[in-house]
Amino acid sequence: MIKRLKWLALPVVAGMITSLGQAPINLPVLMVLGLAAIIWVTDKRQPSARQAAAIGWAYGFGYFLISLHWIVSPFLVDVAKHGWMAPFALILMGAGGGLFWMLAFWGARRLGPQASWLILTLPLAELLRAYIFTGFPWATFSQGVLDVLWGQSLAVFGPHGVNVMLVVLAAAIAQLTSRNRITGTLLVVGMAMPLIVAVPQRAPKLTDHVVRLVQPNAPQHEKWDPLMIPIFYDRQLAFTSAPATEGMTAPDLILWPETAIPWSLNHSEAILEEISAAAGGTPVALGVQRREERRFYNALVTLGPKGQVTQTYDKHHLVPFGEYMPLGDFAARFGFYGLAPQHGAGFSRGDGAQLLDMGALGRALPLICYEAVFAHDVNAAPDRPNFILHATNDAWFGTYAGPQQHLAQARMRAIEQGLPVARAANTGISAMIGPRGQVLKSLGLNEAGYIDAFLPEPRQPTLYSRTGDLPLALIMVLILLARVLRVAATQRTLFE
Repeated sequence: MIKRLKWLALPVVAGMITSLGQAPINLPVLMVLGLAAIIWVTDKRQPSARQAAAIGWAYGFGYFLISLHWIVSPFLVDVAKHGWMAPFALILMGAGGGLFWMLAFWGARRLGPQASWLILTLPLAELLRAYIFTGFPWATFSQGVLDVLWGQSLAVFGPHGVNVMLVVLAAAIAQLTSRNRITGTLLVVGMAMPLIVAVPQRAPKLTDHVVRLVQPNAPQHEKWDPLMIPIFYDRQLAFTSAPATEGMTAPDLILWPETAIPWSLNHSEAILEEISAAAGGTPVALGVQRREERRFYNALVTLGPKGQVTQTYDKHHLVPFGEYMPLGDFAARFGFYGLAPQHGAGFSRGDGAQLLDMGALGRALPLICYEAVFAHDVNAAPDRPNFILHATNDAWFGTYAGPQQHLAQARMRAIEQGLPVARAANTGISAMIGPRGQVLKSLGLNEAGYIDAFLPEPRQPTLYSRTGDLPLALIMVLILLARVLRVAATQRTLFE
């Protein structure tokens, strides 16, 4: 048993090293080297398919254990009640993420003796992780290359295409000890250069429209405290009514974060009027909870000059076990109503992606918190927007890695779509993000305040925004099927 644990220790360490590519460490070179190390080790050991699966799981466990360590934060909001769950949540997230990579390593070994088959199976596993069981593509490899040139290729290949390229680079590094050293070296040098060259700071074209991003900094353990509610609310009102930033015109749009007020939309007429009055008639977009019969929704609304609700968007990609219980409505058919959204247990899902008319600013695609994690959800917009509007409450994600990684995902969506992102986060990081993913103006973690920023112009539609994930997925699946058929034919020949 001890010998077996020692055998798996190296993959766990390699996974931990690979995780250092993610924010806040942001060392993509170590990410690729960690992946190259595990490919090299797997090639050298020539494990059985079962052993390869164990290596893949241990590697994934180490990677996700570090990358997703922020997952303990929601359980520490009320330590006395939920703190005991924190280590179990972290271990389960690491182990669960490792299952996808276990499948990838097992599949690669079944396809052939070379670990380089991971070029196909590991990105496929990440694609599966992005979609299955509503998906959770957090901390995918491409999330770690935003500050280097490779990150800009998200506009062409999307997150999963960039994953393929990064695994190709890692496999080429692992194969440098093979006979084709010259070819391998040239490939490594050519692909590694964009990994170490920083993105040039190119100022985007700006419109003359100003967006104000409000950040109240309401820690989650205080957000619903009756004594603190008026403080946070008055803080947002003060930021909303503040004069224009020197050298800039008055805001054309004011954005408050997710669940910016603690009252239900159904009983907030006077509150909404007060918010619009503070805005001086400027349109305000804010996150709020609302009820419709027995269902509850996590919504974002826009307000007119008299506080009237002019548009409503309901979050459609909800957090399983956080905002709703999976199969809750199905369980209600058998009398188990306590988990059913249709009976007011958790939130109900909205109708899907939609665009909001922001007048002179154009149309905005609203994303509420978790929805910014999913590239394919953004691609599902009914038409191309002028910008993305992201309202979030990152207080749940802690005060270190979680909010920084969530900001990275908003930047990914900007690059993939060639669109600016206006982002208001309760405890930070609020930011105006350019269409190449550059953070133009921001307000740091755990700060209360607001920023006024000119809204950038969108770029031309990117290749990825036109194609999405389907072409790449089809190509990879066809290659996989072709290889499986060839392996099966070879095995048949051996037994004839």
